[in-house]
Order: sequence, then C-alpha cells, then structure tokens
Amino acid sequence: MAEINLRKMTRNQSGTIKAVKIGGELGRRIREMGLVPGTEITIQGRAPLYDPVALRVMGGTLTLRNHEADHIVVEVDNS
Repeated sequence: MAEINLRKMTRNQSGTIKAVKIGGELGRRIREMGLVPGTEITIQGRAPLYDPVALRVMGGTLTLRNHEADHIVVEVDNS
C-alpha cells in the first residue's frame, strides 16, 4: 500500500483516507463532508482543466477543488 495525495489520484482509482492535514475552517468543512480517516473513496472524474475532482463517498458524489484535495492523504493499492 502506498500513501498519496488525493489530488494525484487517477480516474476510477480507489483508496482509504489516512489523514486530513489541515485545521481551521477548511479542515472542519472537509471533515463535515465525511472525508475522515478510514473513509473509502473512488475518483469519479475531473473537469476538463483538472479542477475540481469528483469523488464517490459513502454512496454519494461530491467535488473538491484541487486546493482542498491537496490536504488529504489517501492509502491506495500500489499494484
């Protein structure tokens, strides 16, 4: 297993959130969306200019801007 930044994940790649490395208002907002350690996510796709990124989380879809995705560390299968 490898740990990478959520922003670097590719389409249809899945992983488990390991850490949200930001505090304050942005960190609180990210956690309130359900992006907490242990949560399984799958990248659904990206906008034409790669911002934002769409992810599947707990049966729903949400989007994050790249500057938000930069603070999320995900454990992915490196095979």
